[in-house]
Amino acid sequence: MKTVEIFKTNIQNNKDADKITTSLLALYPIYKINFDLEDEENILRVEANKFEIETDEIINYMIGLGYSCEWIE
Repeated sequence: MKTVEIFKTNIQNNKDADKITTSLLALYPIYKINFDLEDEENILRVEANKFEIETDEIINYMIGLGYSCEWIE
C-alpha cells in the first residue's frame, strides 16, 4: 500500500528544496520526497510504501528550519 501526503510550503528555489530534501531523507530514509516549485503552492510531496507518514513531525521540522509548511488534505 502506498501512502502519499502533500504539503504547501514557501520554498522558493531549488537550492533550498534540495537541501531540505536531503535533510528529510536523512531523517526518513524510507520516504520518497520531492518538491514541485512550479506549482503555486510550492508543493512538498512525501511518499511511503507500507508506512504511515509522520505529517506532524515533517511540519514541525520545516517550521524549525524557518519555513512555512501546511498539510493539504
